[in-house]
Amino acid sequence: MKQIASFLLILISSLSPLSLSSQSNNIQNYIGKLKKDTLFTDAVVGIMVMDSKGKTVASWNPGMPLLTASTMKTITTGVALNLLGDDFRFSTKIGYSGSVRNGVLYGDLYIVGGGDPTLGSSDTLAIPVENLFMEWKDAIAATGIRRINGHIVADDRFFESEIVPESWSWSNLGPAYGSGVSGLSFYENLQKFKFIPGINPGDKVTLMDVYPTIPGMEYRNDLKTGEIKSGNRSSYYVSDLAKISQIKGTVAAGSDSVSMTYSNKFPHMSCAWEFRQYLLKSGIISDSQVKDAREFSSLQPEQLTIITETLSPPLSSIINVTNRISNNFYAETLLKMIGKRATGVGSYDSARVALIRELDGMGIRKKGFTQSDGSGLSRQNYVSARFFCNFFSKMRESSSFTTFFNSLPQPGGPGTLKSVLPNEQIERKTKLYAKSGSLANVRCYAGYVKRDNGELIYFAILTNNFAARTAQMQVGIEGFMKELINY
Repeated sequence: MKQIASFLLILISSLSPLSLSSQSNNIQNYIGKLKKDTLFTDAVVGIMVMDSKGKTVASWNPGMPLLTASTMKTITTGVALNLLGDDFRFSTKIGYSGSVRNGVLYGDLYIVGGGDPTLGSSDTLAIPVENLFMEWKDAIAATGIRRINGHIVADDRFFESEIVPESWSWSNLGPAYGSGVSGLSFYENLQKFKFIPGINPGDKVTLMDVYPTIPGMEYRNDLKTGEIKSGNRSSYYVSDLAKISQIKGTVAAGSDSVSMTYSNKFPHMSCAWEFRQYLLKSGIISDSQVKDAREFSSLQPEQLTIITETLSPPLSSIINVTNRISNNFYAETLLKMIGKRATGVGSYDSARVALIRELDGMGIRKKGFTQSDGSGLSRQNYVSARFFCNFFSKMRESSSFTTFFNSLPQPGGPGTLKSVLPNEQIERKTKLYAKSGSLANVRCYAGYVKRDNGELIYFAILTNNFAARTAQMQVGIEGFMKELINY
């Protein structure tokens, strides 16, 4: 009898952590309920919960690569922090070619981009545009330049000329969330449009104003006035292949004006144009045209006379914004900067190579991982729940972990998790630090939970290809997260 008891003890102790934990905790029990819920059984689901020692707490298809949506930003921002450091800052320089004689620049003035995504941004972390342009104007005046006998040149050659990844769909290029990356970005590579609806449904909608200006841009305005209270049903189509865009759809009657924000595929030219207008108002005259350095100049930045440099906020601040409000544009810029720093080339191809190299350096197996962009907007990103947990575990060992961890939103706090777990006590739900992600028929969360004993556990829940409404899926997902915070 004693021999049998001893054998049973040995057998139990030899069972895998998954076997033990999956049968004996509230999280795995809840997953068992999801496996009987047709909303989830008719979808594709990947779940992984891992403790601080790397043991599986609960799982469902943990190794299946799935669409990530914006949870991909956790990988982009984490690798960026590891490679660049918390205090990294982007640089933008003002320089000139030629010479200055008697207050006249006989040459061209260059705005040399360094990839700064905050340049001209309306976000509170950025230098306001008026102050930015004043700094640049004062630096020009300090050199004695009162007139420019040449052009304002927009130099965006810091990154390769590919403003969006190839895997983005055509419908993603026009909306504000589809603004892409430039070596010289401005106003988060967006444009704000002001429209005046007609009086009656079917009337033409008038385009009154656009900021910032793209010199030479043609806007094909096919907007019509819709019924009162019909809302904004407009679509914007644009690419970087030509300076032509189309605005289609309807905006509701009954408003004096309607403002809409769309993406700008020529932000470097907008920056140069708006700065030229600012200089003109300040009495510094230049040629009436602004030039694109890629088409206009063979001079490199090191051949210019640099007169001032503007630095971005530290990377820690940029990443805080990226994760909290899920800023696609910032995330895409960070991915290209990873490639630029690691390989010297700021392209999507180099970024993917560099990212794999960094993951190798972190000791992370890349099984279940394919990354196409930095933000998660692409539908060619495939990552398993297990990979996310392994990545979060390795980030725990990083010198930048505190910055990374604190950048993740919490339920009830500022950011994309504000409305998550609304009925839970604040001291319970704020144990969750996570990034959310949504695409059509995709809803995901990934991050950390701080247990009552201070231990961190890592988790990811990825739901794809569901036929139900996202709000219906959210009920089950939040139920899972409730079990996480009570584990």
